[in-house]
Amino acid sequence: MDLCVKSALSVSLAEVLLLDLHSGIAAQTTKRPIVLWVELGSCTGDSISLDNSLSPNLKDLLHNVIDLRYHWLLMNVEGERALSVLRRTAQENSGEFILVVEGSVMLADGGTWDYAGYSDGALLTGVNLLHELASQAKHIVAIGTCASFGGPSATKPNPSHSVGVQAVLDRLVINTPGCPCHPDWFIGTLYHLINYGIPELDTYNRPKLFYGRLIHDQCQRRTYFEHGIFAQHPGEPWCMYAVGCRGPRTYADCPNREWNNTDNWPVGCNTPCIGCVEPGFPEVAMPFFQRYPDVKLPGFTTSMDTAALGIGVASLGGIGVHLGANVLSRRLRKNLVETTLPLNPPAPRSLAQQQSIQAPEETVRRHKKRPSRVRRSLRP
Repeated sequence: MDLCVKSALSVSLAEVLLLDLHSGIAAQTTKRPIVLWVELGSCTGDSISLDNSLSPNLKDLLHNVIDLRYHWLLMNVEGERALSVLRRTAQENSGEFILVVEGSVMLADGGTWDYAGYSDGALLTGVNLLHELASQAKHIVAIGTCASFGGPSATKPNPSHSVGVQAVLDRLVINTPGCPCHPDWFIGTLYHLINYGIPELDTYNRPKLFYGRLIHDQCQRRTYFEHGIFAQHPGEPWCMYAVGCRGPRTYADCPNREWNNTDNWPVGCNTPCIGCVEPGFPEVAMPFFQRYPDVKLPGFTTSMDTAALGIGVASLGGIGVHLGANVLSRRLRKNLVETTLPLNPPAPRSLAQQQSIQAPEETVRRHKKRPSRVRRSLRP
């Protein structure tokens, strides 16, 4: 209840958690937790993303929030010497440290597709190191979609037999997916573990603090969807549903949190959400830039066109109550047919966004020449 009251008065939940943590550390009631960060089958994108953290910045995180003992990119030692630090820290602090895992677990050929270092002169596989450390950790956090669900590495044909961390461990793994993971999602989860313990998790062990609502329900362009005003190409400032937006089935707070120090996010840059936080990404989201496949219902299949026009609305629970209200009022059908365009599209918030948006006047003229363009574009 204390957290809810504070967060209601603050712009950023991460800021609330950070203030609580700093207060506890200053009062010596909270100890900086030891963190061991290992990278398995990864592009290092989540580590790079963490470097873009604003509140706290990386320096503040490392000096005032956590006691990072191992991260192969940030250490000034390497090889067996670095590995000895990792193992000694885990043994001396068994049951107390937080293990952060970046990257998928590669299981092919006994795990030899991924080596994490040398041990007594022999190569040590990532999966063996993971099992060794996981048995001693207090909490395990999988950062990024690869560590959470396998990610791009697990896409068919998946020759490396890549899987998420949870698939090889018999204990709870807290998943903070994203390709890459937003710094706030990871740091906010870390703060919650330190201050309050394990946060409330969804079916896929993602913290509901950050993955609790559909992107579609938070999108700044939701009104355009309801009125049937759809972009025909990436770069246009309307609803991105017709060009493949995965927001209606993706759970994250990107529209509210945004990226690059709350500057923008994919749809804000006039490109569709590709659902990078969901299990099965990227395979389940491909091919990109193609609209949703048909919605499968028990006994029959209805296209999203039909559903959006009133048939099968009940099956689209994720799309929400607002769409149903518009269908009942016939407003959505009217706007789909007449291709009504808004007078005031969302204003750009940066020079790059301004340059990527086609002039609304040109868009209006193009639609006037082809009055059925929007409706036709929604067909499979």
